[in-house]
Amino acid sequence: MTQTIETGIEDVGADFFADPHKYYGRWRENGPLVRVRRPNGVVHWLIIGYEEARTALADPRIRKNVTELYEIVRRLSPDGNSNVGASEALASHMLNADPPEHTRLRKLVTREFTGRRVAALRPRIEEITRNLLDDMDGKDEVDFIEGLAAPLPIMVICELLGVPFEDRDDFQKWSKALLDADPSIDTAAVSTLMSEYLGRLLAAKRAEPGDDLLSGLATDSADGDQLSMPELIAMTYLLLAAGHETALHLIGNAVYLMLQDREAFQALRADPDRIPAMTEEVLRQIPPVGWATTRFTGEDVDIAGVTIPAGELVCISLDAANHDPAVTPETPRLHLAEDPKHLSFGHGVHFCLGAQLGRLEANVAFTQLLERFGDLRLADEAFTPAWRMSFMRGFTSLPVRLR
Repeated sequence: MTQTIETGIEDVGADFFADPHKYYGRWRENGPLVRVRRPNGVVHWLIIGYEEARTALADPRIRKNVTELYEIVRRLSPDGNSNVGASEALASHMLNADPPEHTRLRKLVTREFTGRRVAALRPRIEEITRNLLDDMDGKDEVDFIEGLAAPLPIMVICELLGVPFEDRDDFQKWSKALLDADPSIDTAAVSTLMSEYLGRLLAAKRAEPGDDLLSGLATDSADGDQLSMPELIAMTYLLLAAGHETALHLIGNAVYLMLQDREAFQALRADPDRIPAMTEEVLRQIPPVGWATTRFTGEDVDIAGVTIPAGELVCISLDAANHDPAVTPETPRLHLAEDPKHLSFGHGVHFCLGAQLGRLEANVAFTQLLERFGDLRLADEAFTPAWRMSFMRGFTSLPVRLR
């Protein structure tokens, strides 16, 4: 028998982003569910247990309809607004939609974003990686994020979508601002800049389509259905932001972990066939997305013996779930990972559409990097990452010595 209870509220402090597992370890003592207050003052439920997270990710009662979601956020915000990220218009994409609308939007996108199209990118990804490593070669010390982790996924997603590469500084800056958890950022103003840019870009695609994915989305239809311009803008924001942010952090996080473990580094150099398994272990240890996008209860939902009432916000910590000691014991070495269990790409109907592309970019990058720079090491052995103030898990600088 369950009951609706009022639990204590745990604050997400300023140091959370540097060491979230200090918090998760403490919260886990009281079970797989906790109520937390974000830095912007919004209070919601947070799921941190693996089995509970996996179930919740696929539970249709825990919904994602963007209009209802933003109404609840405004109701629960201390100042009554929804300044918690992208505007409602930009956030009206398939990741914030329930079936049948989600099914419709995903169908239109997957007609263009096919597995075959992604697999065909391998030679180009290999070429871009090779060129970026050539630019690094000959230097004693470089910032690995600036040299490879950031430009590789940016170049790939720009070419895939058909976004001008020269505009990358603007949309990188905008997407970072909208994904960070900094309450001082004027997300409404940033959303306007991003929306106006994407509107101009997509209007040009619709008028003069090319061979890129956005041109296909702007002009194709399925069963007489076609994305409207507002839907195109929101979908492009999702593909552009997710397409470079996640891969950037996956690559950066992996190299940081490898450089802390010389035995794993050398073992992976000697046996590159182990790299894909290592990539999965990195995804488990430091998922690029720490928390899945916010949901809400469409009706009363029981989780771990607690009833969450209808109309409450719910977040799912993929990072905490991946480290649930009841499910996945910690692997002592990166190179010894065997089919690590993780939820880093989600689960259910919202499983990440770009998972194949992210894995491909990472595995190509690691293979070439390990082959080229066998003496790669941290420039400062005492280096500590400055983690982003974001529920994305990553950092903006990684100084390394190449020889």
